[in-house]
Formats: sequence, C-alpha cells, structure tokens
Amino acid sequence: MSNFEFTDADAGLASGMAAFEAKHFARAMQLLYPYAEQGQPQAQYHIAIMYQNGLGNAQSDVAAWKWMHDAAQQGYALAQHGLGFMYLEGECIDQDHAKAAEWFKKAAEQGLPGSLLALAGLYEQGQGVPQDQAEAQRLYKLAGF
Repeated sequence: MSNFEFTDADAGLASGMAAFEAKHFARAMQLLYPYAEQGQPQAQYHIAIMYQNGLGNAQSDVAAWKWMHDAAQQGYALAQHGLGFMYLEGECIDQDHAKAAEWFKKAAEQGLPGSLLALAGLYEQGQGVPQDQAEAQRLYKLAGF
C-alpha cells in the first residue's frame, strides 16, 4: 500500500473529524470514540474537547482530563497545550502552575505560538517557574510578539 491510499480506519477518522468541524458533535463522538480507545491522539484530543464543553454528550471534567492527558502523553502538541491550559485555569483538574508550565513547555518545543505565549506569561509572573524577565522576552519573541 502506498502512502497515498486510505484505509477504512483513515476514512472513519476523517469522517469523525469532519463531523466535529461541522459541529455535529453527537456524530463526531460516535465516530471518534473507537479511535480514541485505540490510542489515536487526534481522536483523544477531540473527545476531550467534547467532554470538557458538554458537546454531543454530558460534560465531564474527569473524562475531559483523561482523554486530554492521554493525547498529551503521546506528544500531541494541541493536547499538551490543552492540558497546560487545564492546569493553568484549574479547569477539569486542580490548578497547578508548575504542571501548566511543564505541559506548555512540551507544546512550545513543537512550536505552538499559544504555548510560547502562555509560558512567557508564567515566566513574567513567576507562576510555576522562577520569575525570569529575560526568558519571558525570549519566549514572546519566539511567538512573534
């Protein structure tokens, strides 16, 4: 099989993503959940977003954190950023600036501008990391600010 052929699994994942983008959340949950259970990080991330916001199912902090964490652990940058935000704001999990910084660093290493900005703010304020204005400015510059 060449890299350009799609499997049924690819088609199912793509259908789930299309349903999510079209805001057909109940259908997206139905299509993406099996992929999330199989460890597909993009599916896990989108399942987490739906649980976090009660889209297509009942809102659940526990399920949102679990799926976001699972995807983040696999190196999925958007999930690492999402998990950092959960810790930063105390959404779905207890607020913990040190853990927020840890996850924002992982996503920032992959070049996510939002994670660079969030991490810069933590350094600027000395939240979860030692206060370091030089590091904050370096990160702001990397993020394009």
